[in-house]
Amino acid sequence: MTVACTPEATSGVPTAPTSRQVSKAAPQGRSQPRSFTVVATGDVLIHPALTAQADRDEGKAGDGRRDFRDLFAGIRPVIRRADLALCHLEVPLAAPGGPFSGYPAFNAPPELAGALIDTGYDACSTASNHTLDQGETGVKRTLRAMDAAGLRHTGSARNRREAAKPLIMDVGGVKVGQVSYSYGFNGIPIPDGKPWLANQLSAERVIAEAKRARAAGADVVIASLHWGEEYQHQPSAEQTALARRLLGTKAIDLIVGHHAHVVQPMERINGEWVAYGLGNSVARHEDPIGVSEEGIAARFRFTHTGKRWRVAKAEYVPTLVDLGPPIRLRNLTAPGAPPAPESLRRTDRIVLSRGGADHGLSRPGR
Repeated sequence: MTVACTPEATSGVPTAPTSRQVSKAAPQGRSQPRSFTVVATGDVLIHPALTAQADRDEGKAGDGRRDFRDLFAGIRPVIRRADLALCHLEVPLAAPGGPFSGYPAFNAPPELAGALIDTGYDACSTASNHTLDQGETGVKRTLRAMDAAGLRHTGSARNRREAAKPLIMDVGGVKVGQVSYSYGFNGIPIPDGKPWLANQLSAERVIAEAKRARAAGADVVIASLHWGEEYQHQPSAEQTALARRLLGTKAIDLIVGHHAHVVQPMERINGEWVAYGLGNSVARHEDPIGVSEEGIAARFRFTHTGKRWRVAKAEYVPTLVDLGPPIRLRNLTAPGAPPAPESLRRTDRIVLSRGGADHGLSRPGR
């Protein structure tokens, strides 16, 4: 499941095997669809325990490569059913032989990119507080590995020319743009004269890039924002103010948020949706606290109103990182899923806490 695209570059970086790379562009002569679905998920945060799990799972594959595919298998059906699936790669990718590291300066195995493609993701936002953990070399190496896997990206770039070209994906004939920005980079300065290496968050920058995407043909623009306060379930005043400003323009149709490492609410503002924080997609913190293992896959059905594309239906699918062993990502609404009533109740309460249900927000099976 891959949006029509041509990677900007390829390399010899090894990736996990991929099941398919099928174009979603509409066949020639067919008109645009009247609706399409987008799924977005939370932080992909590769702590050392997840690399160790991939090492153990490689033994089953027998191909000599770390294998992250089983880690994501529980969410694969949800991701593959989407017309466009977006992840958030919070960490840099290392060279094939490492060294690999976790907090505070992440460096994850490059096989991760292929596993994300195999799961069904089409693109990842890359602007996070860890984007510059491995410096300019790490940014370039990460984007090469993503290109090699066929995984689109936005939020960091290798040069001015690449940064100036908005990410626009063809989803069955609908042009969908994505922009990605982070509040900061853990005190690591962006190298002088190279602002393109990592997108730093400001309302003006997000709006300007969204407008460039519109000018380049985007019918819909999604903003992926790394923002807010860690381990806080409610959005900060800065988040809510920025969401109101961005969704008060006609340039942005949807905001999906990351960084808090816990689930935050979804809310409709000016007729558009913001998912303030999707929680962790996959992570294994040194000191798990339960809520840091929870996340959601936010699902949006866009429908054409005759004038523009709007979200006609918003849903959330609760997820949980089962610390095992083995460590696995679970869809808590899947048939036969291990019961996690406390996580479901908490996720429902938080996600719906800003009135989303009044505007039709729901979760499957509830």
